[in-house]
Amino acid sequence: MAPATATSAAREILTRLHDVMASRSAAQAKLNQVVQIIGEALHTEVCSIYLLRDGVLELFATRGLKQEAVHVTKLALGEGLVGTIAEDVETLNLEEATSHPDFAYKPETGEDLFHSFAGVPIVRRQEAVGVLAVQHSDTRKFDDVEVEALQTVAMVLAELIAGAGLIDESGPGGGKSQRDTGPVRLTGLKLVEGMARGQAVYHQPRIEIEHTVAEDIEVERHRVISAFAKMRDQIERMTREADFGGAGEHQDVLAMYKMFAYDEGWIRRINEAIDSGLTAEAAIERVQQRTRMRMREIGDPLLADRMHDLEDLSNRLLRIVSGQLGTAAQMGLRQDTILIARNLGPAELLEYDRRRLKGVVLEEGSLTAHVTIVARAMGVPVLGRVKDVRRTIGDGDALLLDGSTGNVIVRPTPTMDEAFDAKLIVTQRRRAEFAAMRDLPAVTKDGVRIELMVNAGLRDDMAALDVTGADGVGLFRTEFQFLVSATLPARERQQRLYREVLDAAGDRPVIFRTVDIGGDKALPYLNGGRADEDEENPALGWRAIRLGLERDGLMKVQARALLEAAAGRTLNVMFPMVSEPWEFEEARTLFEAQRKWIHGRNRPTPIHVRYGTMLEVPALAESLDMILPQLDFLSIGTNDLTQFLFAADRANPKLAERYDWLSPAILRFVNRVVRQSLDQRVPVGVCGEMGGRALEAMALIGLGIDRLSITPAAIGPVKAMIRSLDAGALRALMPDLLTRPLRSMRDDLTAWAAQEGVAII
Repeated sequence: MAPATATSAAREILTRLHDVMASRSAAQAKLNQVVQIIGEALHTEVCSIYLLRDGVLELFATRGLKQEAVHVTKLALGEGLVGTIAEDVETLNLEEATSHPDFAYKPETGEDLFHSFAGVPIVRRQEAVGVLAVQHSDTRKFDDVEVEALQTVAMVLAELIAGAGLIDESGPGGGKSQRDTGPVRLTGLKLVEGMARGQAVYHQPRIEIEHTVAEDIEVERHRVISAFAKMRDQIERMTREADFGGAGEHQDVLAMYKMFAYDEGWIRRINEAIDSGLTAEAAIERVQQRTRMRMREIGDPLLADRMHDLEDLSNRLLRIVSGQLGTAAQMGLRQDTILIARNLGPAELLEYDRRRLKGVVLEEGSLTAHVTIVARAMGVPVLGRVKDVRRTIGDGDALLLDGSTGNVIVRPTPTMDEAFDAKLIVTQRRRAEFAAMRDLPAVTKDGVRIELMVNAGLRDDMAALDVTGADGVGLFRTEFQFLVSATLPARERQQRLYREVLDAAGDRPVIFRTVDIGGDKALPYLNGGRADEDEENPALGWRAIRLGLERDGLMKVQARALLEAAAGRTLNVMFPMVSEPWEFEEARTLFEAQRKWIHGRNRPTPIHVRYGTMLEVPALAESLDMILPQLDFLSIGTNDLTQFLFAADRANPKLAERYDWLSPAILRFVNRVVRQSLDQRVPVGVCGEMGGRALEAMALIGLGIDRLSITPAAIGPVKAMIRSLDAGALRALMPDLLTRPLRSMRDDLTAWAAQEGVAII
């Protein structure tokens, strides 16, 4: 089906659905007409509607399946293709339905005659309330334009279904669930640390779209054009007035956010939705739904964060075009406030009175989200990934936000209030103790010097060096600049960032890791940033050094930018995801060729370049004897190494607690690498979350590690542990522990630390 045909088909369907919705027929009769209209317009043999009732998806109407299956066939959320679509709020498009692992055969439907399948969720209030599915006897995938037509129709169906009273108002999409009244503790992801007290205020009320089918397409188009102009004026004003008291990455974030507001592709998609027959509000919401689905498909949170900016702008545009302009910012904060939102864009956060805004709780969010970067610059603590927010927190509820533990207490008791105040005092005292240690070296009681370095990826992160007294940057993730940019960063822009980072570090070393993109960190401006096809296991895929060596133009540009930025200084370069020695050799040769090229043009170059590699792929450990003589340093990346060693996806919550960093397998592996590296006189360190936990860091020091690169917040607790530790005594203990067939060494190490008076905070 050609795009024009798809638009015409969608418009024809919407026009006919408008008549159905306006008729006085019973709800069931309307749904029976709907499946006939859709099936005829899209030339499909089967069209079916499943609705969520009492937590179960029930076949409500069908054209093509057996009529006796209506109101008989039922699927639980997550069961079969229909259940999967509803649970994940995602679209499926399969040329052979039975090939999908979640396929469930329901014999009463007679669907064994059909092969191809496409289904889209029927979404209301951001939750799936049903599924619209089409099937065909041919083995083929439905065209993208056909699926888009289905998605447009599903949006209108949501209005019809709600108007007919077919949605359980107490269930998903209903919004009338009972809210708790007693104290509740919710947990989330620590995004910006800090403690805050305030009353809950929701960022914005839900915008209800009352009319989805356009009466006059040109009128709707002009409404959108006018709304875009008003939105851009707002963004221009906010970016001019934003005041952080200094330069930083947040300024780049706002510049890119403004660029999204002028994105022609976004405007074009909204106009295409209007062409299909939707109102301006429905068209914006339609594109927004598509954005949300794309976010769920993006494995890398950095890329999803860029989609959040577009969603933030969609919300702003929707409020303008609908005339529902009231957010909590516009109405003004009257007291100390903890802001509640599903997500926020950086510009929306800037609208709030910083004297009243004490903290933020998000249903989504991530460490690298643009709103997180801006909130950090504002000094506002943020907690993300908090579930059951709308069910649990009411407007005006008292909240206690603890960014150090990732908790928010809703409606605290007086005892909880007192405990919070006591912890706030202890936290302030402990922070003062860590600050007092800032200029003290990380030296054990028996004189072993440990290098404590920080992980960074943004220009703003460099401030942590002075705040924590860290010895340098053990891992600077250069890909952040690529992932928050809409286009490939020019060499001059890369060079400027690297020079500013080195200037901020002064005489402290910075280890730059070359760009780790590809796999699930797809860059749209690099032909999708993936291999030729989507990868089933992107963490194991075409990424990091593999992609860099293939796209050597990208790596050459980064090499020149790093070499030119470090002119007259020492440059430390580290290559990620190296599996075999030849990959390191090729990467180093590429850098040296660029160094020679710069030198040949009488331009200054670094006085010395030190080359190292990450050890995160276990295969490299089998070639250490070959690669160590070529290395200036080695860094063990414990995050990826752990999931590769255990064949356990670290993002899988069922496996996250299954495998312990203090298991014999991990510690024995690290011990073997450390022994070989020290024998070859190659410095070896650890970068990753493992080194940022006091007990795990103690174990690593016991194995001979003397360089840790960790998050800035972990510097204080880890330094306190080091200064209370007898490294010699621990290193004498470790060989015996490594021979014990324990599930974890955690209990033994905890007991030893307590016995020896080691500060494990």
